[in-house]
Amino acid sequence: MEAVFVDKHYQLVVECKQGSKKACYELYKLYSKAMLNIAFRIVGNLAEAEDILQEAFTDAFNRLKDFRQETTFGLWLKQIVVHRSINLLRKRKLDLVEIEDGHLDDIANEEPWNDDDIQHKVAQIKDAMKELPDGYRVVLSLYLLEGYDHEEIGQVLGINENTSRTQFLRAKRKLNEILIRKGITR
Repeated sequence: MEAVFVDKHYQLVVECKQGSKKACYELYKLYSKAMLNIAFRIVGNLAEAEDILQEAFTDAFNRLKDFRQETTFGLWLKQIVVHRSINLLRKRKLDLVEIEDGHLDDIANEEPWNDDDIQHKVAQIKDAMKELPDGYRVVLSLYLLEGYDHEEIGQVLGINENTSRTQFLRAKRKLNEILIRKGITR
């Protein structure tokens, strides 16, 4: 069944490359909701996420001739959405703090989160994440929700890997404070 799914998406991409507006619209319908969610989790504003979505699809369709299908269309589009979202945050003057050497001990001694607890309270945590500063929310979203590792986050944001780890740890602490304040404990 999955092969049919992949073949359908592949066929739609081929038809889009040939100029089919209908195929472009079908791809939009297939991916728009997921891509909007990704943009929203990063920028924290629905109107801005909708703008990013439209710009990402426009960019993808304009660059479709360059898409070599070495990856899936969805993954390629996701990368465009993530980059556009981060660029928007940079325009907001995203303030990521470079770590100092002494902070590496804090990272090594940090207690990991329990993934089961996170999954159990996803809705409450996503709501609390909206209160995080942009830099914290971006790193936390990219790491926990989008599956990027700290090296990839560093490359995407133009920071070093340790800065990503530090932002992640600070975001976790801040998020925990918000959850405790709201009466939602780990």
